[in-house]
Formats: sequence, C-alpha cells, structure tokens
Amino acid sequence: MAMAAARTTSLWNPTFSSSQSHLKPRSTLSFRPNLRMPATQLINSPVNHFSPLPSPPSSQMAIRAAITPSPTTSHTPATAFHGVAYVLKDNIDTDQIIPAEYLTLVPSNPDEYQKLGSFALVGLPASHTTRFMDPGEFKSKYSIVIGGENFGCGSSREHAPVALGAAGVKAVVAESYARIFFRNSVSTGEVYPLESEGRLCDECSTGNVVTIELSESRLINHTTGKEYSLKPIGDAGPVIDAGGIFAYARKTGMIPSRSA
Repeated sequence: MAMAAARTTSLWNPTFSSSQSHLKPRSTLSFRPNLRMPATQLINSPVNHFSPLPSPPSSQMAIRAAITPSPTTSHTPATAFHGVAYVLKDNIDTDQIIPAEYLTLVPSNPDEYQKLGSFALVGLPASHTTRFMDPGEFKSKYSIVIGGENFGCGSSREHAPVALGAAGVKAVVAESYARIFFRNSVSTGEVYPLESEGRLCDECSTGNVVTIELSESRLINHTTGKEYSLKPIGDAGPVIDAGGIFAYARKTGMIPSRSA
C-alpha cells in the first residue's frame, strides 16, 4: 500500500510533520528555540554573552512556553530606568528569588500576582540584614537589582522574574545569568535582564541611586558619580517592551490578536 503524502505546517518553529503508513500513524513535533543561547551551557551555568535574536519570518510565530502574561505588564517601550539599587553577589538562585512554597500562586490572578511581589527575594539568607521587601508591603523600594555571576540559577520556575516584576523591579543588571532565568525574563516581559561589562556588584552598594539608559547601554551611579557600560539588550528588548513572547507575537501579527 502506498504511503500517504507527508504534510508539513510551520508555526515558528514549531515544525510539525506527520506521515502515515499501512502499519501505524506516526507524528513528530520539534521546536527551534527563538532565543539563541550557547548550546554548551547548562541551565545552572552562567551565560556570559547572548547572541542577537534572529528576525523571524512573517509566516512564523514565536512560542517557547505557555506562560500567561501577568495582569500588570507594561506595553510601553522603555528608554531608561531610575531608582534605588539592591545589590547581591554571585549564584543567586531561584529559590532565593521566590521559594518553592509560593509557586502555587497564579500570576494571571491580580491578587496572587500582588502576593508574589511581596515574597520576592524572601529566600535570601538572614545574613542579608537589609531586606528587599519591607514587612507588609507588596512593592519594594528597590526597583533595580544588581547581581554578580550566574544570577537566576537553580530551577526553571518562571515565577522568579514574575515575582521581581510584581515587586516593582524594572531591570536586573548582572555579570552573567543562568540562561533559563534570562529566557523566562524575556518570555514573561517582566524585567530587563541586562549584562554588565564589569563586576558592578563590587562597585555599587544597596541604596545607591542609579539610572539605566537603554539606548546608551550604560548605568549611572548618581551616589558615587561613576558610569558603567552595559551590553546591549538587542532584539530581546522589543519582546520585553511588548509584554512578553505572546504579546509580541500578537503585536507583530505572528498570531491572531485576542480581539480577532
């Protein structure tokens, strides 16, 4: 018996192909990552450089994970952030950012999204005498987090950048990231994961007033009067500006808008 002709459709990718034979139908589903990261890096390993995202064909759509956009995600493109910095060191893991006991909170629920913010960085050890969140508050007075190497290592929970965003954090500046945290930051559109050219966590202190200028790729520490170069966010910026991967896909026409 002749085999049926193969069918292929494209959804960025996913590339879905199916074939039938006289024995048993088979189907395979494969995805190409929309965020290009070094393949040799493990989830818990730091990523020191991120390649620019390729421009997707208009007939394809970007889908990485079924992450529901938070109800408070901004859709206004950012040009600069100004605020008070909270400084951390190396290997800040996702359990320190948001402990596993709070992962039952659903970000698409406004009340639970707010609660996620109140628990941001609550997992830091007691040696951090200056706490990120004040008791009883849902928003932190620190809107910019500065870290060292391998920020966001540990589990793949997308709640980590969501909790920071819910707490009012606009950007994280780190020497390097665990790639899953970087990808989740872009996919959710919650925070800008920016890379520093040097070790800013040794140059800045908690409570310093800083400005991040995205267009100039620099951080200005107004408390010390020093300026530092950052690595450009590249094509990940428009995805975060749009409010995450799905919002970006709708905005650019890769998938139908909700009103369609």
